[in-house]
Amino acid sequence: MNTWHRISITKRITLFAGVLAVLLSTLLVVTVMAAFHRYATDTLKNELSATGGHLIMHVERGEAFTSAVSQVDHKVQIVDSGGVVVASTPQLTARPVMAPFPTDGRKMFSSVVCGGAFKPGECNLVVAQEAQQGGRDWLVYVASPAIPMYVVPWVAATVVSVAAVLAAAVTFLAYRVVASSLRPVSRIQSELDRMSDLTLDRRVPVPHSRDEIHDLAETVNRTLARLQAAMAQQRHFTCDASHELRTPIAAIQAEVEDALYAPEETDVPTLGAKVLRSLRRLRVIVDDLLIIARLESERPVACEPTDLSELVAAEREWRNHTSAKTVEYRLEPGVMVMGDRAALSRLLANLVDNAERYAATTVALQVRRLPVGRHDPHRFPQGVAMLEVIDDGPGIAVDKRELVFQRFARLDTARDRNAGGTGLGLAIARQIAAVHGGTLHVEDAGKGARLVLRLPALCTRES
Repeated sequence: MNTWHRISITKRITLFAGVLAVLLSTLLVVTVMAAFHRYATDTLKNELSATGGHLIMHVERGEAFTSAVSQVDHKVQIVDSGGVVVASTPQLTARPVMAPFPTDGRKMFSSVVCGGAFKPGECNLVVAQEAQQGGRDWLVYVASPAIPMYVVPWVAATVVSVAAVLAAAVTFLAYRVVASSLRPVSRIQSELDRMSDLTLDRRVPVPHSRDEIHDLAETVNRTLARLQAAMAQQRHFTCDASHELRTPIAAIQAEVEDALYAPEETDVPTLGAKVLRSLRRLRVIVDDLLIIARLESERPVACEPTDLSELVAAEREWRNHTSAKTVEYRLEPGVMVMGDRAALSRLLANLVDNAERYAATTVALQVRRLPVGRHDPHRFPQGVAMLEVIDDGPGIAVDKRELVFQRFARLDTARDRNAGGTGLGLAIARQIAAVHGGTLHVEDAGKGARLVLRLPALCTRES
């Protein structure tokens, strides 16, 4: 089996077609030769029957049939009612009767007889017929050498030659068709071999035929396009991450260099506070990057029934003691989802952090359950658990609503940095929503920004 799989597809299909063609050609030869043999045998049988009928006329008329027998080209025996051979051709003189005549009432029968009245190993087609003379039954036997399966050599040679040519033609055509069909695959392979991570803008040739190889080429090109986009996004992300990390590192380096150049003017507590602030920013960025890496690894999240309203209530209670903004909420009790409680808490914290960063005075939270059918029934088969986070800040322009979910994206870089954002919070929030089978979007609001999270609701007895 391993040897078979090491053979190319073209050779495998050609070999299979060749073997099948040989088998079918052999079947054709056998069928045609059997038909020829049957026709030749029937013709000979009719000829023997006619010869026997001619002799029967002599027997029934009581005429001398000895001379008639000697004039026949076939082997003949005439047997009287007592079972005695009364006349025969010279080669059957003193030989027993060719074959016993059946007693089932038939007037004629035919059979191939080997040996017996004939030479050892010689087979003959025997036709026996009854004749009436003087009220008694006589038998007339006429025989001729049986026709072999090949009928005559030239017929067998012709049929076998035609079948061999047919098998060779089918095998050759199968090779040409397979080789022609797989030629685009070779071109696709060659193009892929020439590609590297720096030439992902190249595409494989798409054949004009509307077949599976055409579909394969289009699928490969779509995959290359996605891979190119992913590589571009990775490069962009690496560049942005390097830029974000470089800022606090540069700040730490500047403070330390100043302290080394003028140690007598350096205040250690002040230096430590500045360095610590930059280190904390580094820590936040690194933690966010690790969270994104874990989410992108597609590992299954730990799922447990979680009350979304309780998470929001706990977050609001904590914010009331730490936030300078007013946090309002309206919660529908018992809005249950299936998910990782810690991850959902991180998602909620990121959304509230973003809202607080841009809110003028107030952040509003709302949790409610929507029935099945209001949204995608395949994504939300038991209804929708919806969380809305609304701030009364400047809002987000319609054309920027997807941009805010990109990594390190900022609508106003200076404002975001001063507000303490890393540019990863909403990207992490959307990814957490995605791994829980939900969605996160910016939607219309009367004033400020309105972020809407939708998760598959968990069916409860009360609902």
